[in-house]
Amino acid sequence: MPDPITLSALRSGGKAALAHALARIEKAPDDSDVIDLLSEAYTAPRAMVAGMTGPPGVGKSTMMNALIQGWRKRGRTVACIAIDPSSRRSGGALLGDRTRLSTDPEDQGIFVRSMAARDRLGGLAGLTVSAMVLMRALYDIVLIETVGVGQSETDVAGVVDTVILCVQPGSGDSLQYMKAGIAEIPHIIAVTKADMGAAAERTRADVVGALSLTEGADDWQIPVLMLSAAQARGIDDLIGAVDAHADHLQEEGRLASVRKEQAAQWLVDSVRERYGRDGLRRAGYLGLDGEDSPFRRLAEVSRRLSPQ
Repeated sequence: MPDPITLSALRSGGKAALAHALARIEKAPDDSDVIDLLSEAYTAPRAMVAGMTGPPGVGKSTMMNALIQGWRKRGRTVACIAIDPSSRRSGGALLGDRTRLSTDPEDQGIFVRSMAARDRLGGLAGLTVSAMVLMRALYDIVLIETVGVGQSETDVAGVVDTVILCVQPGSGDSLQYMKAGIAEIPHIIAVTKADMGAAAERTRADVVGALSLTEGADDWQIPVLMLSAAQARGIDDLIGAVDAHADHLQEEGRLASVRKEQAAQWLVDSVRERYGRDGLRRAGYLGLDGEDSPFRRLAEVSRRLSPQ
């Protein structure tokens, strides 16, 4: 039997220890030691969690690179989860974002994990929430990049604190976002490839117009930023916007409330995925009370619903 993994051991063990823990979570998510570890991490959040979504080719990986470098220059540790399309043959991550990120493998302050979306339509991998909760207890920033964007790919809003939506100039996507309801989920919108000039300015104007037709939440004014990797432009503004939204969430207990709602929704989705709608009905009340861990609650429900 493998030795139990603790947060303190992960903090001292560096990236290799975290990689081992994630492999163990993926292999045996219902193991009691895994549940204990995730429950401990759930009650000890440290990082702000940002999610980046947008269509393929918009430049998410380039932005991810720049954000990692920007945060590291500020002395912050960063963990990244890159959700990639899946190989039909192996089921593994097809693109492997780690190969596209120019990070220093010796830097213990950066951890990048690629995950395959497989059959998940929400743009996220099945392991994402568990990995995020663990990384959130170990790093200053957690950044999640989704596989793409579309009507079914808004799940990122149920996992992260701050959603960054990337928009590409000249793509005509702004109206599609309105149709898909995507414009309702971001807290920050980044118009990429701003070096395209007039096309980028038109896209920004389109996005601002689209936002005027939606209702914001919590009195947060969604910033629409212009970014250009080629000109090294806008990353400081984006980091500042993420920080500003983090400050906003700290007001009036918003952050704790949002995270509790997300955890409760994850629990409901997990029960439905395992046992179907009938299992969800038989599970009864699935709310989280007090310091309840969604991982322990899922284990309890599984014991009740699984055949003996």
